[in-house]
Amino acid sequence: MSGLLDTDAIRKDFPILQRVLHDGKPLVYLDNAATSQKPRQVLDALNAYYEQHNANVHRGVHVLAEEATALYEGARDKVAAFINAPSRDEVIFTKNASESLNLVANMLGWADEPYRVDADAEIVITEMEHHSNIVPWQLLSQRTGAKLKWFGLTDEGRLDLSNIEQLITEKTKIVSFTLVSNLLGTVNPVEAIVRRAQDVGALVLIDASQAAPHMVLDVQALEADFVAFTGHKMLAPTGIGILWGRQELLEDLPPFLGGGEMIETVTMGSSTYAPAPHKFEAGTPPIAQAVGLGAAIDYLSNVGMERIAAHEHAITEYAVNRLQEVPDLRIIGPRTAVDRGAAISFVLGDIHPHDVGQVLDEQGIAVRVGHHCARPVCLRYGIPATTRASFYLYSTPGEVDQLIDGLHHVRNFFG
Repeated sequence: MSGLLDTDAIRKDFPILQRVLHDGKPLVYLDNAATSQKPRQVLDALNAYYEQHNANVHRGVHVLAEEATALYEGARDKVAAFINAPSRDEVIFTKNASESLNLVANMLGWADEPYRVDADAEIVITEMEHHSNIVPWQLLSQRTGAKLKWFGLTDEGRLDLSNIEQLITEKTKIVSFTLVSNLLGTVNPVEAIVRRAQDVGALVLIDASQAAPHMVLDVQALEADFVAFTGHKMLAPTGIGILWGRQELLEDLPPFLGGGEMIETVTMGSSTYAPAPHKFEAGTPPIAQAVGLGAAIDYLSNVGMERIAAHEHAITEYAVNRLQEVPDLRIIGPRTAVDRGAAISFVLGDIHPHDVGQVLDEQGIAVRVGHHCARPVCLRYGIPATTRASFYLYSTPGEVDQLIDGLHHVRNFFG
């Protein structure tokens, strides 16, 4: 199998992967689409921050405050370089991708023309979105009267773009869609959607939560207006999200939250706001989490995102092929590794996914079960839930083999 990373060396950096469960069974962690594990380099950066540099940022003039500010803003520089942002000021720290997506939805509801979403406007999403890229737009639609529309899915788990000109029209103010589906694993055709949105003057927001950890993410190449993703799926701690936005938009759009450090001047009658990104970072930000994110980006960059993508493609191709050897197993989503990410959802006969997950867990194999916060996808395919195995840079072909053996055991157990 070509393209694989040296996982023996990589796995030594992840203490949790050395764990054994249930009377000596080695942990097989296949729930990376939910959250990734953290290497010692990230854990060390967090400890060093709290042990040596802990202070609030952008406020004090003492040594610790200046060190903490340098670490926090240094993380912003690392994110900007990682996603090829034209300016570090276009990188906004939030607490997760959901907050990033809500931030944009709220900004557009309060914005002046030409960005304002009102009763005459249309919002376009897709049927494969995570709830965090559905609910904020439903709320905005309910609040403003705007019409919410969406792309459907093909039987093969791809976006149905056959009616793209009817869905994205002159009334469309924003098109928001995922780059990689967290349930189906589908990698979506960005260029066609962006081109149509640009033709009608609509903004584009891309949810890259399942893409940023796994492939080269170049916001300039995507040609979107906003890109949102989260840190904890890419080796960083929980509690840190990222919103990238084009600088001229961030300058024109209103803030989401009001509070300390996002202002320029304040009187009892009114306030003026600081330039982006600080306009969108009210209050004490997630400082340690940003420091951890910076360490995670260093780690991923040292391995190389192109090499990580090649490794995951090889593992995914192997897993897709081997899963289809299991009787009664049905993959929900593309059945080849072409234009798909490293998350594979499936159902196993009439065995409920929760039962599948529980029996796999007894063998030390950690997978996700449920609707994966993408319930409309399950409704589309007439199923209540799926079992999902998802891989990362430390996943091995041997772990895929253990999953297959585990699924045969599940069938025998319930047979």
